Amino acid sequence: MGKGAKKLPPDKDSKDDRKKHWDLCHDIVQVFYTVYNELGFRFLEAVYEEALAIAMKEAGFTVSRQVATPIWFRGRKIGDYKADLVVNNAVLIELKAARALDSSHEAQTLNYLRATEFEVALLLNFGPKPQFRRLVFENERKGGRIASRAASTQY
Repeated sequence: MGKGAKKLPPDKDSKDDRKKHWDLCHDIVQVFYTVYNELGFRFLEAVYEEALAIAMKEAGFTVSRQVATPIWFRGRKIGDYKADLVVNNAVLIELKAARALDSSHEAQTLNYLRATEFEVALLLNFGPKPQFRRLVFENERKGGRIASRAASTQY
């Protein structure tokens, strides 16, 4: 494990669903700490986004930046959210450069999971102290928002 890297704490719920992409998230967090240790804090989010994308690609991950991710309501696409990063087409990454993560950052990221087909997100903060949160929202809990997307029509 790299300098300053921390092990992800076990999920509160021991169900396998809660461990979705667990190893991938662990590896992403290791790269996050490597980037943080090199750059420190006080840059804008865009700087961290670029650096993290470079480091992730060098570590062998597939990384997409500013991915237009559709937002769904009652089976209809109502807009797009631009994900900061998507890793291996499986984990949504939301970046912050704030003094500290707070409940509004977690709520925002959880809303992205609720409204998209992604089930796992990492909220990474390049603040005075590096912080991360792993959030999970399974597609089966999203009800019709996911199931009806394939048959959605434009209005």
